[in-house]
Parts: sequence; structure tokens; C-alpha cells
Amino acid sequence: MRQAVSTDSAPEALGPYSQAIIAGGFVFCSGTAGIDPATGAVAEGIEAQADQALRNLDAILAAAGASLSTLVKTTIFYQNVDDFAAINAIYAHYMPDPPPARSAPANVNLPRGLLISIDAIAVLPVA
Repeated sequence: MRQAVSTDSAPEALGPYSQAIIAGGFVFCSGTAGIDPATGAVAEGIEAQADQALRNLDAILAAAGASLSTLVKTTIFYQNVDDFAAINAIYAHYMPDPPPARSAPANVNLPRGLLISIDAIAVLPVA
């Protein structure tokens, strides 16, 4: 069984995909970017986009019944390898201890002037 997750507290899907899918006790989140869900505007600069992307991810996880504290894996796709330290500083602020496993491929071309996209897998808490 698969269940789609959708929330107005994060940008709507820009194509034929769901913000997240719940399946097998996990939440599989699509890539979230630094887009303001209220206005559709792209945040300026890597720090602002990373912060907004993580707030959007948090909103999607909350809508699914999970949270940042239940993350087990993230992937950060970003445009400029020189932004790695700035991304890490913002990312660390949001992550639980211990942080989830992570991959971070750089030099990725993203649409709409986006500098970062973060996808994630979380575990649903046991009720």
C-alpha cells in the first residue's frame, strides 16, 4: 500500500510526482527546494534556499506524521561545490543527533534558478 502526502505548507509538486509517499512504515520525500510555499518565490542565495528547503521538508514530514528527528537518509543535490560548508552549517541546525545518513552530489543543474534540492527518507514513529 502507498499513500500520497500533500501539504500546503510546502511547495506543490511541479510535475507528475507526490511531495511524499508513505509505504512500508517509511516516508519517501521528493526533492524539496528553497521555494516559498505561500508565494512560489525562489529564495535568494544558497543559505536562504537551504533554510527554506529544510523548512519545506519539515512541513512535508509533519504532514506525513513523521519529523526531522525520524530521518534515516537524505540526499542534498546542489549546484556549486564551493557552497558545501554553508549548506552544512544550515543543515546541521535542523538535523537530529545522530544525524541521518547522507549523500551530497554537487554540480547539479536544477530548474528555475534553484541552487539546492533535498530528498529524504524517514521512519514513521510507532504508535
